[in-house]
Amino acid sequence: MMGPEAEALLEWKASLDNQSHISHVNLPGAGLKGTLHTFSFSFLHSLVSLNLSDNLLYGTIPSQLGNLSKLIYLDLSTNQLSGRIPCEISQLTSLRILDLHENYITGSIPHQIGKLHLLNELNLSSNSLTGSIPIAIGNLSNLITLRLYDNKLSGSIPQELGKLTPLAWLNLYENNLSGLIPTSIGNLSNLSVLRLSNNTLSGPIPEEIGKLGFLSDLALYMNNLSGPIPASIGNLSNLSTLYLWENNLCGSIPSSIGNLSNLAILDLSDNKLSGSICHEIGMLGSLAWLNLYKNNLSGIIPTSIGNLSNLSVLRLSNNTLSGPIPEEIGKLGFLSDLALYMNNLSGPIPASIGNLSNLSTLYLWENNLCGSIPSSIGNLSNLAILDLSDNKLSGSICHEIGMLGSLAWLNLYKNNLSGIIPTSIGNLSNLSVLRLSNNTLSGPIPEEIGKLGFLSDLALYMNNLSGPIPASIGNLSNLSTLYLWENNLCGSIPSSIGNLSNLANLSLSENKLSEIGKLKLITVLGLSKNELNGSIPFQFNNLTYLEVLTLSENMLSGYLPQNVCYGGSLQNFSASDNYFIGSIPKSLTNCTGLIRLNLLGNHLGGNISEDLGIYPNLIYIDLRYNNFYGELSQKWGKCQSLQSLKFSNNRISGVIPSQLGGSIQLHLLDLSFNHIVGQIPKELGSLTSLFLLNLGGNKLSGSIPLEIGMLSNLQYLILSANNLTGSIPKQIEGCSLLLNLSLSKNKLRGAIPSKIGNLNSLEMLDLSENSLIGKIPPQLGDMQRLETMNLSHNDLSSSIPSTFGEMSGMSSLISVDISYNRLEGPLPNNKAFCEAPFGALRNNSGLKACPSSITRSKNYGEKRQNKVVIFFIVPILGTMFLSLIVFGILYHVLKGQGKWNKLNNLREAQNGNTFELWSYDGKMVYESIIEATEGFDSKHCVGVGGCGSVYKAELQTGQVVAVKKFHSIQDNRIANAKAFENEIHALLEIRHRNVVKLYGFCSHPRHSFLVYEFLEGGSLKEILSNEKEVVNFEWVKRVNVVKGMVDALSYMHHDCSPPIVHRDISSKNIMLDLEYEAHISDFGTAKFLNADSLNWTSFAGTFGYTAPELAYTMEVNEKCDVYSFGVLTLEIIMGKHPGDLILFLSTSLSSSATSSTAHNILLKDILDLRLEPPENEVLLKVVSIVKLAFACLATNPKSRPAMQEVSREISVGRAPISSELFDMLTLGLLFNNG
Repeated sequence: MMGPEAEALLEWKASLDNQSHISHVNLPGAGLKGTLHTFSFSFLHSLVSLNLSDNLLYGTIPSQLGNLSKLIYLDLSTNQLSGRIPCEISQLTSLRILDLHENYITGSIPHQIGKLHLLNELNLSSNSLTGSIPIAIGNLSNLITLRLYDNKLSGSIPQELGKLTPLAWLNLYENNLSGLIPTSIGNLSNLSVLRLSNNTLSGPIPEEIGKLGFLSDLALYMNNLSGPIPASIGNLSNLSTLYLWENNLCGSIPSSIGNLSNLAILDLSDNKLSGSICHEIGMLGSLAWLNLYKNNLSGIIPTSIGNLSNLSVLRLSNNTLSGPIPEEIGKLGFLSDLALYMNNLSGPIPASIGNLSNLSTLYLWENNLCGSIPSSIGNLSNLAILDLSDNKLSGSICHEIGMLGSLAWLNLYKNNLSGIIPTSIGNLSNLSVLRLSNNTLSGPIPEEIGKLGFLSDLALYMNNLSGPIPASIGNLSNLSTLYLWENNLCGSIPSSIGNLSNLANLSLSENKLSEIGKLKLITVLGLSKNELNGSIPFQFNNLTYLEVLTLSENMLSGYLPQNVCYGGSLQNFSASDNYFIGSIPKSLTNCTGLIRLNLLGNHLGGNISEDLGIYPNLIYIDLRYNNFYGELSQKWGKCQSLQSLKFSNNRISGVIPSQLGGSIQLHLLDLSFNHIVGQIPKELGSLTSLFLLNLGGNKLSGSIPLEIGMLSNLQYLILSANNLTGSIPKQIEGCSLLLNLSLSKNKLRGAIPSKIGNLNSLEMLDLSENSLIGKIPPQLGDMQRLETMNLSHNDLSSSIPSTFGEMSGMSSLISVDISYNRLEGPLPNNKAFCEAPFGALRNNSGLKACPSSITRSKNYGEKRQNKVVIFFIVPILGTMFLSLIVFGILYHVLKGQGKWNKLNNLREAQNGNTFELWSYDGKMVYESIIEATEGFDSKHCVGVGGCGSVYKAELQTGQVVAVKKFHSIQDNRIANAKAFENEIHALLEIRHRNVVKLYGFCSHPRHSFLVYEFLEGGSLKEILSNEKEVVNFEWVKRVNVVKGMVDALSYMHHDCSPPIVHRDISSKNIMLDLEYEAHISDFGTAKFLNADSLNWTSFAGTFGYTAPELAYTMEVNEKCDVYSFGVLTLEIIMGKHPGDLILFLSTSLSSSATSSTAHNILLKDILDLRLEPPENEVLLKVVSIVKLAFACLATNPKSRPAMQEVSREISVGRAPISSELFDMLTLGLLFNNG
């Protein structure tokens, strides 16, 4: 059956057949659907007007339209036409109006359009046109309207548009246009509308714009325009709207703007305007909208603003305005929106503000306003939002505030208000948000507050409120947030709170509440992801009907409620990420209805074989990161519904029960890092739904069961760090979905099975630190998704298969380690091998470099006679010339000395394990680095430290390196050459993206230096001290810098053997690249100097960052780095060194007399004020980072977390935090619970 659109189209086409006399076809909105290609326009040679707008036409515009030579009016707008504009349209030389707007037309505007000399109106807006605006448009001498907005046009605005003198309407907004606004635009003397907004135009607003005497609408917002607002803009006497917001305009507001007597809207917000608000702005008698938000305006608000009798919106917020709010503001009878927040305004709120009877929003927050809230504010019967927060208002909350019947938002947070909460507040029947927190209010919470039926957010915390929580609060059925903490409330929690079904955030801490009240019937209690602290009240044991109890991600301590499942109804119990101690509640043993149990990340202990029972409905259990001991029970095999079993990082012993194979629904089994012994039971092969099996870090023995190959859904198999023996079973190929296979640090023998090459999804393969022998199977080269491969510390021999070359398809490989084997021959032509660091290739029989990377002979491991041998690393073989330079330097220097210095011991340090180069002109390469620094001229110096200066050296090849030249290191000044050799060895072994790469070392009486990777971003210290650059160092980048430092230190402390302690973590030793990625540099060199060296103490660390225990002990360990990391993290968050803050907190928090002072310091008040406050996910990360920093600053080193713990915590996802909760977070709370 034919649809109505198709019928209409056929009817229309039939009406056109052989109708050569038709002159007008006007069918707008006729429901036509189809294309324009199914009929010929050749019969319509008399057509003058064609209007098919607002239909459902699709397909391309036919070129035959160009045959309609008499056409004057063509409108195909608001259809679904696509494709390009046909150039044949230029044949319509009689055309006056061409309207194609709101289609899907692509391609560029054809330059032939410039031949339509009679065209009056051209509308191509709201399409997907690309390319530049054709210059030929300047030939359309009769054009009155030009609309090209809402496309993807690029390039500059052509000067030729200035030739269109009849033009009245020019609209180019919402494109990708760039460059300057052409000065020729001043020639458009008839222009009334000019809209160039939402592009990337730059440069100044041309003075010539002042010539456009008929201009009524000027919109240049959302560009990159700079410079001052031209004074000539005051000549535009007909201007009614002026939109210049969101640019980079600077200078003052020109006084000539007062001449614009017809101006109704003036929006200059979000620029860099400075100076005062000119008095002449009060001459704009027609002004209805004035927005100067977010500039650098200073001075007072001019009293002349009271003359703007038609003003409805006044926004002067986020500037540095000072002085009082003028009384004259009360004359603005039409004002509906008044925003003066985030300034330095002082004095009282004028009583005249009560005259603004139309006012609906009043934002005065974050100023220095004082005095009392005027009672006249009760006259504002239309007021919906009243925000006076973060000022210095005093006195009581006036009773008249209860007269604001339209009020939905009342925020008086953070003032000096006192007295009682007026009972009249109960009259605000439309109120949804009430925030009176952080004042000195006293007396009871009025019962009348229970009348506020629409209330969703009630915050009364940090006052002196007393008495009980009123039972009427249970009437607030829409309440989602209830913050009453830090008051003097007493009595029991009213049972009526159990009626608050929408309550998501409940904080009652730091009161004097004695009983949990009559919440015995509550079934679901969700308190997770809040800031709750302290122990759980004993009355929780009375909640015998609980089905769901979630306490996760708080700062709760003490014991879990023992009767949590006393009634047997509990299904979901989550208390993860707290500080609970003791054992699992006894009532959980027989809690047969349990579905989910999550106790991750506490300090719980006890024997799990006794404390846990049989749970036939259990789906998920997570006990990771606790202190549980005992053995795994056979009863786990009876948990037929179990999908996730996570017991890692405990002290569990015994064997893995074979009965566990009966939990056939199991998807995830993690028993890693315990003390489990015995063999891996073959029954685990029955767990065919398993996608993760992690048994690493135990004491398992025996062979890997062949049945592992039956786990066809397995993606992660981690058996590392055990005592497994035997060979790797070839059946492992059955795990065809494996992404990660880690069998490292065992005692596996035999050859690597070729079948592993069939694991096409594998991304990470780690077989290191075993006793594997034989050749590397060429089939491993078939794994085209493999990114990381570690075969080090085995007994593999022969050459590396050619199948590992990129030409063979193994292009995904990023990281490789084949060190400590007996491999020989050339490296495969693969980037991962060719750019591998020396430590990943060392200790083999005779590996040779990639043929494509060097033409001269070079071996990995062979010892030859009469050659200069030096231990060195080349992290990227693409930078081979750099390494040749450094080796050449060493060759030249050592040869020039006529004797080997103590570094010559490096030749013997690792037999068959060093780089070897010869046949290079040492003098030439030595002189090239001296030449690059002009003999270490000070103009190349980029930093000076206690032991040396750092120079930027640009080599003749164009490569840039950092050269750290020591002030003085002679042969006899190296305290322990062997220790020095070992340290250089260790530093060259480091392979981490957040550690600056060390290329090599040169020791010579004239020039002793280290050669490092050069990072263009400079040091963290430089960034934080540069007022211009620091604004680009936004919160996301700062969070990523902290994460980078955490990753690097965790790697150095926990992944290097032996651990590497930096000794001098400070802002000067954190280097940034151009992407603001952090790189730790300048590992402590002091210990290589003699103990009597004058520089000894200056190298022990940087003052202000060193751990306090170093004042009385010289024991340097990882916890010293942890303390320094805490200091540096606060420096990143604060934008300055936190020395005074740390001293204040550590003293005040240890003193009960002054602890309240520390508690009253808000986190938001110490953040770097040069940036806007963080928001959303970034806000949460900043809070988490500050808590971790405080934990790292513990006076007792044993109380500081290890960097591995910090890394885990910083990676854990947390619930979002509201800006209101952030605003009330104190340092005392974070410090005590860090």
